[in-house]
Amino acid sequence: MTDRILSRKKSGPAGTPRNMPAAAGADLTEHLRSHGIHPTQQRIRVLKVLVDSRAHLSAEEIHGLVRAQTPRIGLATIYRTLHALKEKGLVEEHRFNDEFSRYEAMPANHHDHLICIECGKVVEFDQPLIEQLQLAAAKENHFSIVSHRLEIYGICESCAKLHKKEP
Repeated sequence: MTDRILSRKKSGPAGTPRNMPAAAGADLTEHLRSHGIHPTQQRIRVLKVLVDSRAHLSAEEIHGLVRAQTPRIGLATIYRTLHALKEKGLVEEHRFNDEFSRYEAMPANHHDHLICIECGKVVEFDQPLIEQLQLAAAKENHFSIVSHRLEIYGICESCAKLHKKEP
């Protein structure tokens, strides 16, 4: 499945940095501690992979990347670590167009996703007008927004060009 790794910009159109320190080990160690997570080498390496990643990764893809430095780490450890990081708000879990979860380090600023139904490409975007409209709708309906997720499914430019070339 590595050919379907979902692309992602390190920072969004508005320059949204990840809500993490630079991926230096000491910074990540302190970041984990500050969120109540004991900073084991495995947890640090999983978080570093996510912080450094330019993709929304599956647990299996994370496992493969972490195993390059920690050959004995098991997939169960990856799942437990992802669960702990998600519970503490350090990682977001997504289920786009596929049947399994993908993960990304928690961004500093909210963003939404455009997902190609042909190739699986994911593009992060920030659209202030959408955010304003959501707030207006909530206010109009006396609703307090806790969170939201916007995923727009379509066909990316590359796949659209491929379809035009087909007879």
